[in-house]
Amino acid sequence: MSVILRVDKVPQVLADALAQTHTLYEYSQLSAEQLQAIIEDVQVILASGESKVEAALINQLPELKLIAVFGVGYDGVDIRAAKARGVEVTNTPDILTDDVADLGIALMLNVSRRINGAQKFIERGDWLSGVYPQSTKVSGGRLGIVGFGRIGRAVAKRAQGFSMKISCFDRNPVENSEITYYPSLQELAKNSDILMVCASAGAETLKLINRDVLTALGPEGILINIARGSVVDEEALVEAISQGTLGGAGLDVFANEPHVPAALLNRDNVVVTPHIGSATRATRAAMAKLVMDNIAAFYAGEALLTPVR
Repeated sequence: MSVILRVDKVPQVLADALAQTHTLYEYSQLSAEQLQAIIEDVQVILASGESKVEAALINQLPELKLIAVFGVGYDGVDIRAAKARGVEVTNTPDILTDDVADLGIALMLNVSRRINGAQKFIERGDWLSGVYPQSTKVSGGRLGIVGFGRIGRAVAKRAQGFSMKISCFDRNPVENSEITYYPSLQELAKNSDILMVCASAGAETLKLINRDVLTALGPEGILINIARGSVVDEEALVEAISQGTLGGAGLDVFANEPHVPAALLNRDNVVVTPHIGSATRATRAAMAKLVMDNIAAFYAGEALLTPVR
């Protein structure tokens, strides 16, 4: 049987399916001696979009040929080290685009209309003695999208249904008659009621949404993050929420998952979800199938379906 090394945060159902036709080892459960005993046999690493596959591990496996990632993001994989070794990397793009964009819109509506806060208002019994505060209108509002790739474009398509004025920031200029492109992120924030982060994670986007951007978004502005926690300066975000210099936030991702800053919890103007962007049964099943198909193609000597270039 072929040997696959599974790193952290890979869904168990995917691991179980692969274990039917391959021998799987869990990296975190191997001692140094146990890993040394199988290094000549490992050709494939199985990872998720949240896994860490560092150069030290890549270079420790002389026969490694493929890192198969369950997820669209692969920022935890040392791509440079993989390429230097001639190791291919695959991911699962496109499949999860709709789900992540859907969640982005859901968070936008929830935070803008303060739906979670309204539920808490009833549950606290406050409706018996008062009226819930007014919230922010979404339809016709100004939406700024940070990162205009697959997910950013899917968000824009949905936002058009709300007659929103859509703008974006991207590393490459965007030519679209229905979208206003801002080469300055601060200018985008200043001209947005809601700023939705859809950018890929990496060194270039580390803490891209910083204190200056949040200040430009302003005390009535709303930040939605469906990208990666590293793209937002979480310390600056906590400060802005705590001091009221930002109107609200909807967050599916965090800098140090699964740990979420206490200052972001139990607030009527903040909605947090546990990194569930792609977590629908249909999409997770399709992602798992694509991972397995990529691994099958590798062992069959066929072209990989979704190689990272």
